[in-house]
Amino acid sequence: MEANQNIELITRMVLEAIESQKTAKSEQGFLVPVGVSARHVHLTQEAVETLFGEGYQLTKKKDLMGGQFASNEQVTIVGLKLRAIENVRILGPVRKANQVEVSATDAIKLGIKAPIRESGNIAGSAPIALVGPKGVLYLQEGCIIAQRHIHMSPADASAAGVKDGDIVSVKADNERGTIFNHVKIRVHESFTLEMHIDTDEANAAHIAQGDTVRIIKE
Repeated sequence: MEANQNIELITRMVLEAIESQKTAKSEQGFLVPVGVSARHVHLTQEAVETLFGEGYQLTKKKDLMGGQFASNEQVTIVGLKLRAIENVRILGPVRKANQVEVSATDAIKLGIKAPIRESGNIAGSAPIALVGPKGVLYLQEGCIIAQRHIHMSPADASAAGVKDGDIVSVKADNERGTIFNHVKIRVHESFTLEMHIDTDEANAAHIAQGDTVRIIKE
């Protein structure tokens, strides 16, 4: 009888230990490194030539994920009342539409009302002007504050238990303990695991490039 009680006790202890480990793993969540995204510009080839001259091609400064690169070229962006921000980097390669991504603080400085949007969704977004060494380009729409998001490969998405288009919450386990809600998951084979937030979000949460956050349930 005593032997059976010991077996039951041991079995219960093992099951409790397994459950405790599962709970700890669930609370830990899936860790994701952070990339702090500064203001930048995406341009069509036509826009590049307007700003830098006929036949001009963007030159590569640094490779980024998904076949993108930070170019050596920079422009000045100009908002309402001629408020401007200089030295805004262009990301390549060229795109099918022009887009300017800024922080909320930048938008205030420029005097514009830039909406929070997923990259590529520029319909009805804020107007902005771009000034290059060879010309000026006025965009009736195209300036946005980028929606916070996480880039993932399919393998990472599987490990995290999420899929492309999911919306999750993310927690920074530092002295601020900030929780970011409404974070969109973006999955592609060319993506490297990284959450992108802008400089306003990073400063408010005391997060630096390369810090890690964890996905939690929203």
